[in-house]
Amino acid sequence: MLSPHLWLDWWRPGLTARTALLLPASWLYAGLIRLRHYLFRHGVLSSVRLEVPVIIVGNITVGGSGKTPLVIALVDALRAAGYTPGVISRGYGGSSSSSDPIEVTALSIPEECGDEPLLIRQRTGVPVFVCRKRVAAAHALRRSYQTVDVLISDDGLQHLALAGGIRLAVFDERGVGNGRLLPAGPLREPLSSLEGLTALVCNGSDALLARMAGLSGFAKINPPAYRMQFEPGFAYQLIQTDRRAPLASLAEKGLIAAVAGIGHPPRFFETPDHAGLAFSRHPFPDHHLFSA
Repeated sequence: MLSPHLWLDWWRPGLTARTALLLPASWLYAGLIRLRHYLFRHGVLSSVRLEVPVIIVGNITVGGSGKTPLVIALVDALRAAGYTPGVISRGYGGSSSSSDPIEVTALSIPEECGDEPLLIRQRTGVPVFVCRKRVAAAHALRRSYQTVDVLISDDGLQHLALAGGIRLAVFDERGVGNGRLLPAGPLREPLSSLEGLTALVCNGSDALLARMAGLSGFAKINPPAYRMQFEPGFAYQLIQTDRRAPLASLAEKGLIAAVAGIGHPPRFFETPDHAGLAFSRHPFPDHHLFSA
């Protein structure tokens, strides 16, 4: 499990004693990333171009940046525009991280398909298929739902076997942290590898938008940058989701427990804080499997 001290170091400017020691491993990791891109670029490893448009939503940093809410918003926007979307994902945390694609249904369990694909399926109702090989997931979805005319690949920027498409990279207020590759920093790949990126999506303030658009690593790519922002709505009861109330109304309950199991828990805790609630913080690891 990642040391919390190292996690904090990743998001600080510059190097610390801990991250400096990890630089040789980062250089090795960078070499492997460049080799992988080279093999795909020169056809040694093959990419598949699907017969329907693909929107790839991902990030190049570890931890959550807001990809799942963006996928849900894109599904809603596409349907409003007359399209019939479907979603493919690896299904992180589920037993489906094999070569066999499975369909996510409203009755699926996170242990089987992953928590985020299940959330997308329950929230949108669109077809969702998960598989370690996204191309296989895409083919399985299209066979079962031939009316689907656009696919969204959730967390798919590093999945080079799926070619082409609209490529969106999501960042939050942490930006690129110290700008170093794993394990000395939070980057899964160098900024320069995002050549062909369609757009940056900045989950945060106007200052973040300006900061990300001005990064030197994006100078040659020069993608457009757009801002997204979460707008808290109602609090829902998990057992009976039709029961809801304004979040601020929970203040009358007194001290409540705020529980988070996402990639960046502080973002979640900002919501009850801005609503004026008195609460205790209970952060858990990303994709945490909660029990009663």
